[in-house]
Amino acid sequence: MRRPSVLVIDDEYINLAILEEILKDQYDVTIMESGVDAISLLSREGLLPDVILLDIRMPQMNGFEVLEYLKSKDYLKEIPVIFITAENSEINGLAAGAADFIQKPFNPQVVKLRVDNQVRLKIYTGSLEELLRKKTEELSQIQGRIIEEMASIIEYRNLESGSHVKRTSELTLLLIKHMIEHSEYAQELIDQNPSALVKAVPLHDVGKIIIPDYILLKPGRLTADEFEIMKRHTTAGKKIAESILAEGDSQYLRHCMDICHYHHENFDGTGYPAGLGGKDIPLSARIVSVVDVYDALTSNRVYKSAYTHEKALQIIEEETGTKFDPVIVKCFFGIGGSFL
Repeated sequence: MRRPSVLVIDDEYINLAILEEILKDQYDVTIMESGVDAISLLSREGLLPDVILLDIRMPQMNGFEVLEYLKSKDYLKEIPVIFITAENSEINGLAAGAADFIQKPFNPQVVKLRVDNQVRLKIYTGSLEELLRKKTEELSQIQGRIIEEMASIIEYRNLESGSHVKRTSELTLLLIKHMIEHSEYAQELIDQNPSALVKAVPLHDVGKIIIPDYILLKPGRLTADEFEIMKRHTTAGKKIAESILAEGDSQYLRHCMDICHYHHENFDGTGYPAGLGGKDIPLSARIVSVVDVYDALTSNRVYKSAYTHEKALQIIEEETGTKFDPVIVKCFFGIGGSFL
C-alpha cells in the first residue's frame, strides 16, 4: 500500500530538514527550496502529493503566489495546502485557500497532527466522493430502467411490435455519427455529449402515457379536439422526464426534456407545442424529428400501412425546409444505405 506523500516548500534548508525529520517515519517526504521549482515538479510529475506544506515568505515566488498558481490549475481540489509561517497571516491565508497553518518554531506533535488531519480528511472526502459516484451510477441505472419500461408501455399501447424505440435509437446514432463527420453541427453535437442524446431518444414519446386509448389507437384521422389532446403528450413528456431525472446527469436530462417537448416543432415555425422555428428548436429535437417521422412512415400503424424506404425519403425531401432542418436531412440521406 502506498504511503501518503508530503511536498514541503521552504527557502530555508534548516526548516526543510526539520520537517522532513518530523514526518519521514509516516510519510514519503519531498523537499523543494523554491516555489518555482515546486511548480516545475508538479507540472512534470504524474502523481500529486497528498499534502503540501508551503512557506509564505520566499524569494522569487512567495507562498501566496504559489497558492494562486495551484488554485488556477485546480490543484487545490485535490491537494490540501498547509501554510508555514512565523507571522499572524492566518486570515489572509485561509481566505486565499489554505487548509491550515503551522507556526514557526515547529512543534513536532502539532506538525504531525495537522498533517495527519489533512490526510485523513482527504481520504474521507475521497471515500464519500466514490460512494456518491456509485450511488449516482445506481440511480442512473434505475432511471434508465424506468424510462425503458415506460417507453415499452407506450409502444405496446400503440399496438406496435416494440421495436420503434430500438430503431429510432439506432438511426439517431447513425445520423449523429454522420453529422459529426460531415456537417456544420459537428462541434455543437460534440459539446452536447452525443451519447447522452442517443440515450435520451427512447423517451421521446413517453408523454403519450397520458393520452386516452380512443385517441392513441384511433384508426382514422383525429378530429381537431382529439388532435389538441394528442399534442399534450409533448408537454407531458417533458414533465415526466424532469420528474424522473431531476437528480441525474444534467446533459441527459436536458436532451430528454428537449426531445420530448420539441420533436414535433417544424423548421418553419408551424409545429407544436411552442411554434419554434429554425435553430430556436433544440438540435436534439430537430434530429429526432427526422428519425421519428422516417420510422413512422416505414412502419405499419393502426391508421396506415408502411411506406417503402424510397417513398419515405421522398416525403421527407418534400418537407425539407418546412418541417425539417435541411442540413439534418442531407445527412440523413447520406446514411440512407445504412438502414435498408
